[in-house]
Amino acid sequence: MQIRTIRTIRAERPVLWLLSPHGRYRWAEALHPFGVSPAAFPIAERLSFFVDGRYSFMQVALPESSVEHLRRGVYYALRKAEEVGWKSVQLYWVAGSDQENTSDFYQALGEMAHMSLYRFIKYAVEPPPSVEEIEVYAPDEIAEKAIQQGFIIGESVNMVRDWVNEPPNVLTAEELARRIQELGKTVGFSVKILDKAEIQNEKMGGLLAVNRGSQNPPTFTIAEYHPESPINQKPIVLVGKGIVFDTGGLSLKDTTDSMDYMKCDMAGAAAVIGALRAITLLRLPFHIIALVPATDNRPGENAYTPNDIIYISDGTPVEIRNTDAEGRLILADALVYARRYDPAFVLDFATLTGSAAMAVGRYASVLFTNANQAIREALIEASWHTYERLVEFPLWEDYGYMIKSDIAAIKNSAGREAGAITAAKFLEYFVRYPWAHIDIAGTAYLNKPLPPERGFPRHYQVKYASGVGVRLTVAFLMRHGERLFQ
Repeated sequence: MQIRTIRTIRAERPVLWLLSPHGRYRWAEALHPFGVSPAAFPIAERLSFFVDGRYSFMQVALPESSVEHLRRGVYYALRKAEEVGWKSVQLYWVAGSDQENTSDFYQALGEMAHMSLYRFIKYAVEPPPSVEEIEVYAPDEIAEKAIQQGFIIGESVNMVRDWVNEPPNVLTAEELARRIQELGKTVGFSVKILDKAEIQNEKMGGLLAVNRGSQNPPTFTIAEYHPESPINQKPIVLVGKGIVFDTGGLSLKDTTDSMDYMKCDMAGAAAVIGALRAITLLRLPFHIIALVPATDNRPGENAYTPNDIIYISDGTPVEIRNTDAEGRLILADALVYARRYDPAFVLDFATLTGSAAMAVGRYASVLFTNANQAIREALIEASWHTYERLVEFPLWEDYGYMIKSDIAAIKNSAGREAGAITAAKFLEYFVRYPWAHIDIAGTAYLNKPLPPERGFPRHYQVKYASGVGVRLTVAFLMRHGERLFQ
C-alpha cells in the first residue's frame, strides 16, 4: 500500500472527510473548491456519501472533538472505502477554527492511515481486496511533520503486529533476534545477540531453565539507540518478554482459548522493539536500551519441572511451582542484566498473566510500578492519550509474602489468587531502580475485533495482534520524557 501526504486535494479521487463537531462551521468552506454546496451534501449524523459523476465523497461526522474519535473515524472511513471498492482515497480532516493541539490530531491521521486496514496476509492464497493508495491532506508544514511522525509510529505498530502474528515454526528465538539485528541495520540502532553459550556464561538460569524442553536455542538480544546528545545521562531500558511459543511446559496449557494463540507470548518483545524503531526514526533525544530474552517453552524430554530449584543470574535460588509461570523467569534475568546500566528508568512489557486479562479484559493493560508519582502520572496520561489505557494494581508488601518459598528465596507461582500481582512482585524482587511493569496479556492479541457501537467503532484494534505498547511508549517519551529524565 502506498501512503503519503499531499498539500492539494485532487478532484479525480474519492475524498474521505473527517468532520469534527466544531468543523461543522467550516463545511461550506471545505466544499467550496469543488463547487458543491452544503445543501447538496449536508452534514449527516454519522456517515454519508456524495457521488455526482465528477466527485466521490464520503463524510464521517465525528461524535466528539477528540484525538481518539478521530482515530476511530479514520478507521471507520477507510473500512467503508474498502467495502465500496475504492482503490485510491484522500483523507481530509475538517477541524474547527478554534481547534487546539492540532499536531496531535494530524499525527493520529498518519498513524491510522497505516493501522486501519492492517491484515496479516503473508500466507494468504487470495488476499481480500483493499484500498491500495492513501493520501493524507496536510494544510501546512506543521501538519505535514505531524502526519509523517504518525506514519513512522503506525508503521512500527504494524511491524509489531506482523511479528506477533507470525507462526512459531517461522519466528523462533533465533529468528526474532535476527529480525531485530536486521531492523537495527536498517533504521540505525546497534544490536548485540548473546547465543546459548554466552547466556550460559552470564548464568541466566531463568532463561536456560525455560529453554531446556526446546530443541531450539535461546537468545538474549541487546539493542541500543544512542543519539549524539541525549537528554538523559542514564539510559532508559525497555525489557520485553520473548516467549515465541508457550505450551506451558510440563504444566501443559489447555488447547482451546489458551495454547492455540500462544504465538502471541512474545508480544512484549515485539512491542519494545517496535517502540525502539519509532524512537530511532523519530530521532527522539533519549538514550534507549532494549533487552529481549527469547525462547519457546515446551515439554521436551529435558524440560524443567515443578519442584526444581533454579538460579537467576544474580544467584537467587527460585523454587519452580508451575512451568507455565515461565515469563517471569526470563524477565528476571533481563531485569538483573539491566542493573549494569544504572538506568534512569526500566519499563517492561509482557503477556505475563491470564489473571491480568481476567481482571480488566481486553480494554486495558495492567500497570505496576515502584517509580515516583511523576512517572506514574506520565504513564497514565500517555495511556489515555493513546487510548492504550492502563489500570494500576498495587505492589503492597503483603503480596510479597505469597511468593516466599520454604526451600528457596522465592517461588515462581503462588497460585491463582492475585496472580497478576504476585507475578509482578516476583519481578520486583530483582529490581534495583525506578521501574514499571505493564502486563499486556489481555490487550496484545484479540481473537475477534472489538464490536462497533451502532455503526461507529468502539475501537480500531483489528483481529489478532494489536501492536499495543508502541504508541504508549513513544507518547510517554515525547510528551513527558524531557521533563522526567533531563
